[in-house]
Amino acid sequence: MPGIAPDVISHKLTISSAYKPVRQKRRSYDAERYEAMRTEVEKLQTIGFIREATYPVWLANSVMVRKSTGGWRMCQDYTDLNKACPKDSFPLPRIDQLVDATAGHELLSFMDAYSGYNQIFMHPPDSEHTAFITDKGLYCYNVMPFGLKNAGATYHGGLC
Repeated sequence: MPGIAPDVISHKLTISSAYKPVRQKRRSYDAERYEAMRTEVEKLQTIGFIREATYPVWLANSVMVRKSTGGWRMCQDYTDLNKACPKDSFPLPRIDQLVDATAGHELLSFMDAYSGYNQIFMHPPDSEHTAFITDKGLYCYNVMPFGLKNAGATYHGGLC
């Protein structure tokens, strides 16, 4: 699976011990949404973005959102996990500073913005905290998913 080497950057969760882990209950959906969810889970498993989770402490719900094209997008509700993570105040880079920083260099590396978050791996001990529930089982992310509180700071930190 392509991506940025975990020894260069990985997404770590700093979970406050003041919060108790929350295991959200699975939502019910109609057959069309369940089928879309199964298809998405199979796709994510095939490319290695997710794996089956065993005994997760935190458990998020899968939420199916209608796309403008009429299809379905599977999202995870990390509201409870995000409450337990303090905000990372990494300053977002300014475009003029990024451009100036590349001047005089022969080699420019970049991350594909289309699948940007999915190029950064989760810190292995924190992977199980991204667990989510579907009608077919429990899964967790090997890569940084959308919806986590400090994912943007990790992504932008990897650009600098």
